[in-house]
Amino acid sequence: MAKKMAQSASLKQILRRCSSLGRRQQDVVPRGHFPVYVGESRCRFVVPIACLEHPQFLVLLRMAEEEFGFDHDAAITLPCDEAVFEALLASLAH
Repeated sequence: MAKKMAQSASLKQILRRCSSLGRRQQDVVPRGHFPVYVGESRCRFVVPIACLEHPQFLVLLRMAEEEFGFDHDAAITLPCDEAVFEALLASLAH
């Protein structure tokens, strides 16, 4: 139970940081979404917050935290190939 609450608090912190990033950038992030960067070229994706409910997406966030950390002012960078991420988004949409 405590682990789940800690994860929830961590996700809320991530979302607050991401939503404030969207306001600083020229590209507006729609309400209920957040930006991430993916792949070697750091391709920007704007994904729905609902993705946070999917275990596969949470695995990517944990990998990003381990590899890059979340204690910086840049948007979240996911350690994933662009094509793989696009396939994940497509599978989550169904």
